[in-house]
Amino acid sequence: MHIEPIGVIRTPFRQAAGTPLQPSMAQGAEGTVEVFAEYAAGLKDLEEFERIWLIYWFHRAAPAELVVQPYMDSELRGVFATRAPSRPNPIGMSAVKLLSVEGALLRVAEIDILDGTPLVDIKPYAPLFDHYPVRRCGWLDRRSRRDALADDRFQEP
Repeated sequence: MHIEPIGVIRTPFRQAAGTPLQPSMAQGAEGTVEVFAEYAAGLKDLEEFERIWLIYWFHRAAPAELVVQPYMDSELRGVFATRAPSRPNPIGMSAVKLLSVEGALLRVAEIDILDGTPLVDIKPYAPLFDHYPVRRCGWLDRRSRRDALADDRFQEP
């Protein structure tokens, strides 16, 4: 398997500590996505979407652990039951708000990603495909949004 970045994500967040945990908790946070020139043609028609999925590589994550203490919790959990960045394949995804497409530059809001993060892919957010009503959400059902910022527990030493 071979993955190459198609761009780089620029945000105001230089370290994990203080970064919003998810886009829904990143009100007011804006950034840009610099798509490399050879992929710019693939942005055609993207401006018609209000939200997009950014798929990226957690380039500053600590080595993978299969059992972690996730943000917003004090118990140990299996990494696949969390969104912790220290994973066997450190792939992240965020559904950010697309503000504009300016050539190969995307302006985005509600971003929860560290500055300089390698971009792996972009997909349009489509409620028809991406929204499922659910009745249970595991251990997250017992948590509140009051702990909405990351700390440095998953960052490389």
